[in-house]
Amino acid sequence: MTTEQYDAPHATDTDVIDHETRATGEDHEALRLWLRLLTCTNTVETRLRGLLRTGFDNTLPRFDLMAQLDRNPKGMKMRELSQRLMVTGGNVTGLTDKLVADGLVERADDPTDRRAYWVRLTPTGKRTFRKMAKSHEAWVVELFGGLSHDEKTQLLELLNRLKTHVNNLKLGAPESKSKNLE
Repeated sequence: MTTEQYDAPHATDTDVIDHETRATGEDHEALRLWLRLLTCTNTVETRLRGLLRTGFDNTLPRFDLMAQLDRNPKGMKMRELSQRLMVTGGNVTGLTDKLVADGLVERADDPTDRRAYWVRLTPTGKRTFRKMAKSHEAWVVELFGGLSHDEKTQLLELLNRLKTHVNNLKLGAPESKSKNLE
């Protein structure tokens, strides 16, 4: 795509200001692509957050934690939950405390490690999560409904190639031109 062919959305065109509105046809194609991906991700996530809030009085982080526990019915250690959710232990502890108070998860001591806890969904938590998950899936299907099956397959393949490439890159911090500027 040439600079002339790129038609970046601008706030005046869509009345929406997002990451992509920063881009111009003069910016590198990779930068424009990154901003488009970021905008799409944020837009979908914002919609899902709102739907979970209005439909279930729930948050996306709580949903994500419950999803991990649903995939692991025997339960998970808090440390493992933190790693899977890519958040700090403190975040997981706070979410878990609220879910325990709501009767959706239960916490148990780890018999092999006195410092660790196991967390799992309660029967009420399982039922609640499965209702949310069914709606969540329907919302995602609707949000991606503007793409055909072939387009979704192609996008999955392209994003997989990008993910593999990025994961295999050995990038270092850029060297500064002058050590005196630090």
